[in-house]
Amino acid sequence: MKKVTGLGGVFFKCDDPKGMNEWYVKNLGLPVGQYGTTFDWRHADDPSKIGSTSWCTFPQDTKYFDPSTKPFMVNYRVENLVALVDELRKENVTIIDEIAEYDYGKFLHILDPEGNVIELWEPGDESDPDNVVG
Repeated sequence: MKKVTGLGGVFFKCDDPKGMNEWYVKNLGLPVGQYGTTFDWRHADDPSKIGSTSWCTFPQDTKYFDPSTKPFMVNYRVENLVALVDELRKENVTIIDEIAEYDYGKFLHILDPEGNVIELWEPGDESDPDNVVG
């Protein structure tokens, strides 16, 4: 079973998310919006499918990374979240929540052995450019 298929996003806490976003816009040219930046790309094996990778700042007091106390979270793209969750349970991986479903995909959060929260994302229909994160 294919598990992680790519990087879905990088999220990090900062003291001044607005100021940090402005710095990245000014100095690195990231087109930052309300939900950070989304980098769109096409699948190598099927260029009709559009994929995306997100980058986003969060305030220091965000609860979104809980129960991790780390200042970052990585989102990994997966092919079949339901099957992967079954495998993770068999391996006694700490699963933080239940699968949440949206138009743009399914999400679940787990912890690695050092307490880093990991967001797993099974994208929705990536052949539809209006149905991706961003």
